[in-house]
Amino acid sequence: MRPVEVLLSTTDPSVPVPSYAHPGDAGADLTTRVALTLAPGERATVPTGVRIALPDGYVALVHPRSGLAAKHGVTVVNAPGTVDAGYRGEISVTLLNTDASEPVTLAVGDRIAQLVIQQVERAHFVQVDSLPGSHRGDGGFGSTGVSGS
Repeated sequence: MRPVEVLLSTTDPSVPVPSYAHPGDAGADLTTRVALTLAPGERATVPTGVRIALPDGYVALVHPRSGLAAKHGVTVVNAPGTVDAGYRGEISVTLLNTDASEPVTLAVGDRIAQLVIQQVERAHFVQVDSLPGSHRGDGGFGSTGVSGS
């Protein structure tokens, strides 16, 4: 598979270019360009210093890092965040410390999220008076038969 070319610029020469940690990884690591401490329950929008130009028909999705979530309870609030092909500004990540008692300190250059590049389809929405039936119907949250107490 041939990789898609994504043009990139940084806000500063010291900002690392997103990179894949291992062959076959779906997400390229994004780092913070500022040091910060997130108190328990606190959220902050963290700049990465990265700007990209995606080809039309592609999207960049910002996912949480599993290690940061498992070790410190840090997640991306609007996961996955969406970077549209037409956006040219700096990518920022809104992080949330879900830990109830411990703050989390991040240093400049710490990996905070993963950037996944995907091809997307554009939809043509057609308004109709009624939709065709399906097995699920209009069942929403919890409608797949899983019961809770």
